[in-house]
Amino acid sequence: MGMGAWHSYWRDPYHLLLTIPWLGFLLLICIFYVAINAFFAFAYWLGGDCIANAQPGSFSDAFFFSVQTLASIGYGAMYPKTTYANIIVTIEAMIGVVGIAMMTGLAFARFSRPTARVIFSRVAVITSHEGVPTLTFRTANQRRNMILEAQMRMYLMRDEITVEGYSIRRIYDLKLLRNQTPNFSLSWLVMHIIDEFSPLYGMTAESLTHTNSLLMVSVSGIDETVAQVVHARYSYGANEILWNTRFVDIMHHTSDGHRYVDYNHFHDVLPVDKVG
Repeated sequence: MGMGAWHSYWRDPYHLLLTIPWLGFLLLICIFYVAINAFFAFAYWLGGDCIANAQPGSFSDAFFFSVQTLASIGYGAMYPKTTYANIIVTIEAMIGVVGIAMMTGLAFARFSRPTARVIFSRVAVITSHEGVPTLTFRTANQRRNMILEAQMRMYLMRDEITVEGYSIRRIYDLKLLRNQTPNFSLSWLVMHIIDEFSPLYGMTAESLTHTNSLLMVSVSGIDETVAQVVHARYSYGANEILWNTRFVDIMHHTSDGHRYVDYNHFHDVLPVDKVG
């Protein structure tokens, strides 16, 4: 990521606070909370003996008085006793009301964002399916609910040289054998037939690496629990596309006829000559 991209990233604090991990979010809140209280403590300290029952010149007393003011605690042991201190208290109280509302809104926005717990196989494979070379990967819904009207999309990105001799990064839509399902609850084996109409037709493992090929896959649908659209995505580099292998079977049946998915072997593959 270039320096300009990072500069733009930090200029969008709302997006930053929604996308960073929870640990980073809480750490930033703590840093901001300490910094704002230190700022107002410095303002009180500049006012001299302006806080009743506080030791004159004590920055720690001014800091904790700021904490009580910002959070509207008001123990009463310390209170402003000059016009200067009352003005600072008024400003801090207004900032405290706005700050609490903003932090509450950000926390709610993070909690309320619809998310999907979808797992993708660590590798994709290319092997024969009904006599035709087929690119395959699998995905599964890890929640005990359904993703309704789920749709899958796959794209191929690779470097190419145009007729004019320019180097470009071209994106192709890959047609899937089945790109949607009415309910996504267990696993989904996603397939792309590599025929003469496929951008992958005639390519090898070496050519995928040489062209910096990348597969981007995304799934979206409606979470039946929250009735909101959820999505997930994954990517496969050229070294994560295995040839002449297939996935280990993970669908099993219990003695009473129910199906279950064995996630212990979800990512496992076998050479085609050892299958069966």
